Amino acid sequence: MQETVKKFECLRAEARLGGGLERIEAQHARGKLTARECIEVLLDEGSFEELDMFVEHRCNDFGMGKKRIAGDGVVTGYGEINRRKVFVFAQDFTVHGGTLSESNTQKICKVLDMAMRTGVPIIGLNDSGGARIQEGVASLGGYGEIFQRNVMASGVIPQLSAILGPCAGGSVYSPALTDFIMMVEENSYMFVTGPDVVRTVTREEETFESLGGARVHATKSGVAHFAFPNGMVLLTQLRRLLSFLPANNREQPPVVMVGDPPERQEDSLDYLIPDDPLRPYDMMELIDKVVDSHDFMEVHGGFAKNILCGFGRMDGGTVGIVANQPMVLAGCLDIDASVKAARFVRFCDCFNIPLVTLVDVPGFMPGRTQETGGIIRHGAKLLYAYAECTVPKVTVITRKGYGGAYDVMASKHLRGDLNFAWPNAEIAVMGSKGAVEIIFRSEIKKANDPEKMLREKTREYADRFANPFSAAQKGFIDDIIVPSSTRWKIIRGLRMLKNKQMTNPWKKHGNIPL
Repeated sequence: MQETVKKFECLRAEARLGGGLERIEAQHARGKLTARECIEVLLDEGSFEELDMFVEHRCNDFGMGKKRIAGDGVVTGYGEINRRKVFVFAQDFTVHGGTLSESNTQKICKVLDMAMRTGVPIIGLNDSGGARIQEGVASLGGYGEIFQRNVMASGVIPQLSAILGPCAGGSVYSPALTDFIMMVEENSYMFVTGPDVVRTVTREEETFESLGGARVHATKSGVAHFAFPNGMVLLTQLRRLLSFLPANNREQPPVVMVGDPPERQEDSLDYLIPDDPLRPYDMMELIDKVVDSHDFMEVHGGFAKNILCGFGRMDGGTVGIVANQPMVLAGCLDIDASVKAARFVRFCDCFNIPLVTLVDVPGFMPGRTQETGGIIRHGAKLLYAYAECTVPKVTVITRKGYGGAYDVMASKHLRGDLNFAWPNAEIAVMGSKGAVEIIFRSEIKKANDPEKMLREKTREYADRFANPFSAAQKGFIDDIIVPSSTRWKIIRGLRMLKNKQMTNPWKKHGNIPL
C-alpha cells in the first residue's frame, strides 16, 4: 500500500508541474503566474480542491499521442474566497499553450455544471492560445459546449472572467458572455482576428496591444470592465469584486458591517453644487461620501466616463450605483454611456442588488455622430433596463433632470420606488433659456429690447419650472431633501424597501433593443 501511495504522490507532483520547470520559468519571464499560482493567490489558503487532475487528451493525430500531459492544459476545481464557495478553472499556458481540447472542454463544462447545480459563482482564468488545431472540429465543438453553459448560467450565478494572457479567436466569446471581464495591462489581449490576419485583409498595421490590449478594451471598446497593472493586483481585486455579490440569483447580497453610522451627515455636500449652473462638479465626491467607509468599486471606470457605475455598501448591504458625471460631457447620455449603464442595471437586477441612481443629466448627447450611430436604439437599452428592473430603486436628482434623459434615469415613471431631489434641482423638458427661446420666439423678435425680454422670461420660467417643487406637487418626486442628509435618506429608504415584492408579466423573455 505504501508503495502505491508513494507512486500516486509522484504522479500528483508531476501533474502539478504542468508543462515542466522550463515552461514555468518561461511563464515567469513573461511576468505571468502559472495557472496553479493564480489559484493560490485567488483562493483562501488551503481551500482549493482540484478535480480531474489526471485527465489527458485523446488525440493521436500529428504526433499528439506522444505529448500527453496530466491535466491537459486546464486546472479545475473549487475552493473559497473569504470563506464563500466558488468554482474555478484556470487555463495552463505551460501545457500546449493552454489550448482548448475535447478533454479539457469536458473539465471546464464539469465545473460549470457543478457551479449551476450548487448555486455557486464560477471564475475563469483565461490564458490560452485558442483552439487546439490538431483536434480540428472537436476543439471548436468544445467552445460551443462552453458557450451554451455560459448562456444558461447567465443571471443564475455570477460569472467572472480574468484575462491573464492571450485570448483570441473563438475563445473570446466565453468571457464576453460572462458578467465581468478583468484584464492585465501589457500582458493580456483579446481579439477575434490577430494582427497578421488584419494586415492581410485590411492592410492595417496593428500590434497585439493596439488591437486587443487591456487599455483598448477598458477605454475604447468597452469589452473589459477592469484593467490592472499585473496579475497579482487583478486577482486581489477579483476577490474584492466577489465580496459585493451574492452566490446566486436566489440569495441576497452579503452584508458587511464596517461601523460607519447610517445616519452620518456630510455637511460638505450642502456646498457641492456650484452656483453657476454651467460649472461642473465631481459626482464621485458624492458617491464617496454616501457609501459605507468611502468604499466604492467602480466598474468600467475607463469607458464612457460621462456615467459612473459601480458597487458600494450602504448600511452594510451591497448597492449598485449609477450616476451621471458632470465632469465629462456635462453628464449627457450618449451611446456608450447608455450601453454601459444598461448592462450594469440588468446585472444588479439579476442578482437582487438594490440600485441607487444619482441624476444630473442635461439630456441625450446631440449630433450627427450620435444619431447615425443609433442613439435612439442604444438609449432605449437603458430605458428598457430600468423599466424592467424589479429590485429596490432609489433615485436622487442633484441638479438637472432634463428631457427624455430625466425619464430614463430611474424616474418615478419607470417604477422608481423613492425619488428624491435636492432643493436646487431642475426638472424640465430643457433648460430655461432654451425653453424661453422656443415658447416666446415671436414675442422676443418683436420686443424693443429682445435681450432684456429674454432675461426676464428666462427668470420667470426658471422660477416656475426650474425647481423640484413642480414635480413634487405631481408626486413625481417623493421628497425634497437637504444634500447633507442624502446618505441617511437613502439608507432609510432601502430599509423600507428591503422586503419589496414585484414581478413582471410572465414571458419567455423580452425583446430588448439590442
